Amino acid sequence: MSKKETKAKENKEQNTSAETEEKAVDTEVEETKEPTVEDQLADVKKQLAYTAAEYANFRARSAKEKEQTYSNAKGNVVAEILPVIDNLERALNQDGEDFEALKKGVEMTLEGLMSALSKIGVEAYGESGESFDPNFHNAVMHIEDDGLEENVITDVFQKGYKIGDRVIRPAMVKTAN
Repeated sequence: MSKKETKAKENKEQNTSAETEEKAVDTEVEETKEPTVEDQLADVKKQLAYTAAEYANFRARSAKEKEQTYSNAKGNVVAEILPVIDNLERALNQDGEDFEALKKGVEMTLEGLMSALSKIGVEAYGESGESFDPNFHNAVMHIEDDGLEENVITDVFQKGYKIGDRVIRPAMVKTAN
């Protein structure tokens, strides 16, 4: 081989290797170039679908937890009242006509029921002599009496009950002035 042929062959090899390097650089540039709008849109759609699925799972889990809490609360209330039911059933099964013993049993049962209600936060209210408050009392009768203060409760027909500040049942009362 002559020198010219050898140089031509070397130049050809250099050109081939330069082209290969350029192709490799072009490939790297293509791989590192910015994602297209379509790629970004696809990523955002994936994130949105993932977030929507997460939110749906959260809502379902929250609803289940709420139902479980409600069920537990009902069970706790019933557990507090069951002894009162037992006492009333025992009173009904008593033989004899001893009115005082029956009255005493009913009083004890009422105390047990009030204790059970107190344990779950229920509070009775509405006493004669208290000030009338339309948020807590339902005035079903009214009298004029100069000997009593204005808006005072004179009689309680039915006690009111509340849990915290929430009125379960307003007291039915008679007011004066």
